[in-house]
Amino acid sequence: MKVGVLGAGSMGCGIAQIAATFGHQVVLCDTKQVALDNAHKKLSKILARLVEKGRIEAGEDQAILGRIEMVTDMQAYTGCNIVIEAIIENLDIKKSVFQKLEDITGDDCILATNTSSLSVAAIAASCQKADRVVGIHFFNPAPLMKLVEIIPAIQTSQATLEQARTLINSWKKLTVVTKDTPGFIVNRVARPFYGESLRILEEGIADVATIDWAMKELAGFRMGPFTLMDYIGNDVNYIVTETVFTAFYYDPRYKPAFTQKRLSEAGYWGRKAGKGYYDYAEGAQKPEPNADKALGQQIVDRVVAMLINEAADALFWQIASKEDIDTAMTKGVNYPKGLLAWADEIGIETCVERLDTLYEEYREDRYRCSPILRRMAKAGQTFY
Repeated sequence: MKVGVLGAGSMGCGIAQIAATFGHQVVLCDTKQVALDNAHKKLSKILARLVEKGRIEAGEDQAILGRIEMVTDMQAYTGCNIVIEAIIENLDIKKSVFQKLEDITGDDCILATNTSSLSVAAIAASCQKADRVVGIHFFNPAPLMKLVEIIPAIQTSQATLEQARTLINSWKKLTVVTKDTPGFIVNRVARPFYGESLRILEEGIADVATIDWAMKELAGFRMGPFTLMDYIGNDVNYIVTETVFTAFYYDPRYKPAFTQKRLSEAGYWGRKAGKGYYDYAEGAQKPEPNADKALGQQIVDRVVAMLINEAADALFWQIASKEDIDTAMTKGVNYPKGLLAWADEIGIETCVERLDTLYEEYREDRYRCSPILRRMAKAGQTFY
């Protein structure tokens, strides 16, 4: 099978590496030669390191690189069985690209988008043969992250869905199928991890270091929300937040925070900019958290209740199965537990009480409890 990858940025480079590692001939295309040169250097370095660590055999690094053809002309996609697009998150640009891809590739070539939050149906609509378009959303860094979200648009044929999932499974990835709604599973369900933490910060309940400490040390998350936002990039995280908010017809649950917007506007994008919620300059002092366990638990209870509510609502709206929702959050963003399993552990009734307390205090629709949680609490049910 011949695999095309469009875009030689971090994501495209990672997808090309995976496909070539599993023996496919890969065509990696980018309109900028400098991006391809950087991709070649990056891949050479990564693969050499894998040889050093004994993850791949000596010589296999060159064999993998040899299977990746780097080009600036999309015409090289002729003969590809699948092309995976990994370019800028701009719907108009993606639609234009897919129209060109349809003219270049054969009728049986699957056209996949790696979009993290845009409508797959809208992208598919730009093609005459929309049934061969599907969302295949990898997580960064693609070679290391196990989870891949497979997103069939309403136009996607069952055959396209099955072929795409079979291929990605053959790359030893863990696939979940999700409905084509804003943010899919992970970027939708994860919003309160950032949004509610920002709300707590803006209200002055706790500072950045304290919230990060509570979510990491008390709740067991691998990174605190502000450390993670700085790692992802505050510009990227803000765009995703704003995209999801707009796509959900301005539902207050997904409302971006002004703090996030101002940091993005100021160019305080996090690690890559040297400054974000934290200062990454050499010798900069990292702020100390207030390690008050009562305050920390208050933060954890509030953020986790909002995350559980979002996961429950995704199930209520049949975005994905309960198993796929929990798998997506543990394998896609390394949450310490599946959120629906966590709800069972805390107690559904307790989750409802925490959400109702927040709603009573703020009287904002942001804190409305998902109907599925309320029904389950009344019936004494659990998710598992």
